[in-house]
Amino acid sequence: MGQENKNDQTWVSEFILLGISSDWGIQVSLFALILAMYLVTIVGNTLILLLIRLDGRLHTPIYLFLSVLSFVDFCYTNSIVPQMLVHLLSARKSIPFHSCVLQLYVSLALCGSEFFLLEAMAYDRYVAVCHPLHYTLIMHGGLCLGLAAGCLVAGFSNSLMETVTTFQLPLCHNVINHFACETLAALRLACVDVSFNKAIVTTSGFLVILLPCSLVLFSCAHIVAAILHIRSTQGCHKAFGTCASHLIVVCMCLGATIFTYLQPQSASSAEEEKMIALFYGLVSPMLNPFIYSLRNKEVMAALQKVLERCR
Repeated sequence: MGQENKNDQTWVSEFILLGISSDWGIQVSLFALILAMYLVTIVGNTLILLLIRLDGRLHTPIYLFLSVLSFVDFCYTNSIVPQMLVHLLSARKSIPFHSCVLQLYVSLALCGSEFFLLEAMAYDRYVAVCHPLHYTLIMHGGLCLGLAAGCLVAGFSNSLMETVTTFQLPLCHNVINHFACETLAALRLACVDVSFNKAIVTTSGFLVILLPCSLVLFSCAHIVAAILHIRSTQGCHKAFGTCASHLIVVCMCLGATIFTYLQPQSASSAEEEKMIALFYGLVSPMLNPFIYSLRNKEVMAALQKVLERCR
């Protein structure tokens, strides 16, 4: 682990992760369950990426954002779950210091990017429903690529700040009560007061979580207002379905992350944070393809076309 100095500061070369449970039977059961969910997530998001790439009818702004979202979910899941699966069947759950830093940085960056992408997708749907005649003029290729790139840049920039401020703290020990390297769990290792770091986490949560989700809700409110003026039943149903998809995902992400990061620290526990992190890291990426794409007529038509080619 390293040597300790007079101030009880520890020079850490690796971290020990306590994981989800210490019970071997529970770990084996969790391994089977998480492996099944992991495979569904990988297959679902990979399928979305392939369908959007292969079918020219899906080369539209909303599917550009959906493809980026699927790629982010694919990478986010792979940044955490494979290591979790290995540790569930391991007696010693260790991770090198630099790997822990990289895992925290990448997972935070992808998580933040996803919230910004939800905002970009909501804006796209707002323009499509509220300004249909100007849609192609407003949502041109340059703007869509710029929004997608901006979402990634914003997510990775925020993560860099939070990761640097977290791992520059002096550490008292190297045992993380979590199944992955996570900000709040890492802050509990510090030998000094972390009020400033918690303030950064809260501020980051506001900018990355609450602000994008507020804009999503604002867009959905305008979409609902526009729906009320649509006389066509089919058009009304399609517009409502678009809004409902965003609201489902936003409620899942917003509820999980607010519970973890924005509630008073005295009210949270390490076990609660693990469950919320597990939900957001595994359940949300698994459900996103079904919520946004695999129940969509255009995507199902593209899937049927690909299957016919294979035959």
